[in-house]
Amino acid sequence: MKRKSWKRTAVKVMRAAPVLILLTAAALSGCREQPPSRASAPSVSEAKAAPARTFGIIYPMADAYYEAVTESAARAAEAAGVRLIIKAPDEANLEQQIRMMETMIKQGVDGIAISPIHSDMLAPVIDKAVDAGIPVICFESDAPDSRRLSYIGTDNIRAGERMGEAIDGLLKGRGMILVSTGFSDSLHLRERLEGFLGYIHRETDIDVLEVRYNEGIPGQALTELEGMIDDHPHFDAFVALDFVSGATSVLVWKATGLNRYALTFGLMPDITEALRNGQITMAISLNEHRWGTLIVEQLLKACNGEEIPGFVDTGITLVDAGTAGRKTGG
Repeated sequence: MKRKSWKRTAVKVMRAAPVLILLTAAALSGCREQPPSRASAPSVSEAKAAPARTFGIIYPMADAYYEAVTESAARAAEAAGVRLIIKAPDEANLEQQIRMMETMIKQGVDGIAISPIHSDMLAPVIDKAVDAGIPVICFESDAPDSRRLSYIGTDNIRAGERMGEAIDGLLKGRGMILVSTGFSDSLHLRERLEGFLGYIHRETDIDVLEVRYNEGIPGQALTELEGMIDDHPHFDAFVALDFVSGATSVLVWKATGLNRYALTFGLMPDITEALRNGQITMAISLNEHRWGTLIVEQLLKACNGEEIPGFVDTGITLVDAGTAGRKTGG
């Protein structure tokens, strides 16, 4: 496949920075007890205007994929009188995530939700927040060796197996596939790949021609996909285990008119449209639209001293052209 001009636009398609909700208060109440104030009591209008809590949300990267999470979190926060700070590196960057956590700890936010790029490397700063009295929950990707209170997401090994079942059904147990995924260090993607390959090798005669990583970088995802197609032009299907790979495949299928199966994780507007138009065959939604609401709800409970579950399973939903656009279930 020859390189084409559409390649230059790839990195623009998948980036859309989450809405930033700026923190303006000079001091935050936190989930910790505060000494009694000697200042005069605020007026009723001031009391209503002041948010009861301030929560931080840290994504692994700025991308349109997280817009649904931001929107649902913003609605839940407004209803609860909570102020949000939402941050994300422009591209996947562990050091930036750590700095964002450190800043929120210094600001004394009341709670933090994070989708960790690298579970082990972020565990110490998660524990630092907990030591400071700030409850932390993980979503999408877990940090099980940290002292985080809860993980919101899905069983990623099972999600990988479900993708294996889907491609097995399409190829009737035989064929050749290409696989692309994101961060090599992300726990949820490692588990997803483990579940997927385990099912394929155990239950089918499907040949996995190649697995490549894009490290969450759209331009790299395009280069890797183009390389795999050049090296294996007779493949039967492409499987994207992360949303960056899936969005990249839409661009390639549109530009080249490929008539091969393409399956992906993540359901955002571009993927829904691609399902309807035939560039994507199937998508597995992790019911991401629920994450934001659950983040706010669980952090509020933690701040109020209520017990919260260690794992909030948002399940998985398989979406194809016939069901694209319908509201996914829990």
